Amino acid sequence: MNLPGTGRVPDSDKCGGVRMTTSGTTTARHAVVVGGGIAGVTAALQLADAGVRVTLVEGRPRLGGLAFSFTRDELTVDNGQHVYLRCCTAYRWFLDRVGGAALAPVQDRLDVPVLDVGRDRPRVGRLSRNTLPVPLHLAGGLATYPHLSLAEKASVGRAALALKALDPADPALDGINFATWLGRHGQTPRAVEALWDLVCVATLNVRAAHASMGLAAMVFKTGLLSERGAADIGWARVPLGELHDTLARKALDAAGVRTELRTRVTSVARTDDGRWSVDVPGEHIEADTVILAVPQRETHALLPDGALDHPSRLLDIGTSPILNVHVVYDRKVLRRPFFAAIGTPVQWVFDRTDASGLKEGQYVALSQSAVTDEIDLPVADLRARYLPELKRLLPAARNAEVRDFFVTRERTATFAPTPGVGRLRPEARTRAPGLFLAGAWTATGWPATMEGAVRSGFSAAGAALSELGRVHRHPLREAA
Repeated sequence: MNLPGTGRVPDSDKCGGVRMTTSGTTTARHAVVVGGGIAGVTAALQLADAGVRVTLVEGRPRLGGLAFSFTRDELTVDNGQHVYLRCCTAYRWFLDRVGGAALAPVQDRLDVPVLDVGRDRPRVGRLSRNTLPVPLHLAGGLATYPHLSLAEKASVGRAALALKALDPADPALDGINFATWLGRHGQTPRAVEALWDLVCVATLNVRAAHASMGLAAMVFKTGLLSERGAADIGWARVPLGELHDTLARKALDAAGVRTELRTRVTSVARTDDGRWSVDVPGEHIEADTVILAVPQRETHALLPDGALDHPSRLLDIGTSPILNVHVVYDRKVLRRPFFAAIGTPVQWVFDRTDASGLKEGQYVALSQSAVTDEIDLPVADLRARYLPELKRLLPAARNAEVRDFFVTRERTATFAPTPGVGRLRPEARTRAPGLFLAGAWTATGWPATMEGAVRSGFSAAGAALSELGRVHRHPLREAA
């Protein structure tokens, strides 16, 4: 393996975007990005677009981090279902940048079917919006939502207005849980189940009782109360690997980024001349700047002494699992692209037939968040738990044959957005010149979403470019 930047550069003076050597020649600044998830790919593209020479190092045989695909017989399977909202402007930039926006379109208008199986037969409601200004855009959908009483709907409206007045960045909000705040604002257990938790588990990967009020306020204010179309839902019509690996790799190649897969970094250290040495098996890669875009525990293991004031705080950032249940039927059982459910262990169900390449029958995927008590259950137990529930939710499944049933588990899918997590999340800059952090777990202000990952890549690359003396325009501010 021959990675760029492994040769030692003579003592030099820093001069804008180039390095001036003692012989009078110049070389482009070199950056190493450790980690090829969405955050790392974003940072690498931003640096390369600014004229920096970039090497991206990823230990896995693919890009995309935890939003990836794999093959199972004739299926192409996403490890988990990922969606985004129209308000996710950074992730939409990412899709545009890699040429994948048309492959993951946003619905024209928010419309979420919600099935309640608490009765003899499922009752369908819809969370939807109209074209009126905020907050009236949600009033019509709430008025006809059958899973709440009239009094509960009125109470939800009052709580929403109270949320709109909050500042999610207020440190005091990070110290309490969302359920406590909802209780203070008159939300019944039914309202929490049928509305607030429905959104919480999908966006925060915890229920309201375990969610930081600050992050919950950010999600609901930005997604539901900022702009009329902010909560319109987008999702990939192709396997995630096509977006986050295949197209991302093409974009990196076109930008001149050297990408090394199956290459694990063993250490990161300052050199005598103030540069950085990134060690991989058999190689020492020298760089002017390094971005660590890996999970918090891996980051902690690579941090040099003194890079953070309280490095142990990274280990205090907890994780939350996501379980995905995959079922292939011999016939069509679901006529919607997706739905959410209440009154059942099932949370969100998606039709993945076309995206997976299945030729006959139908493939549905269940996305189950905040399932610490289920994440390690045997497949047989999960089959016994979820197949009867799908028959309750989908009458057509009662006479259908199950041709395949399997699960995917991400035990550390996201950081846990629990009360107090805000003080643990580090900024992109470290105390070590030339060393920066990226990842959805860093201080983006967002929960652990693809949006947060892209935003962290923006922050890390922007800070690195500023330190290198490069003019950098934030993509989202530039678009505005």
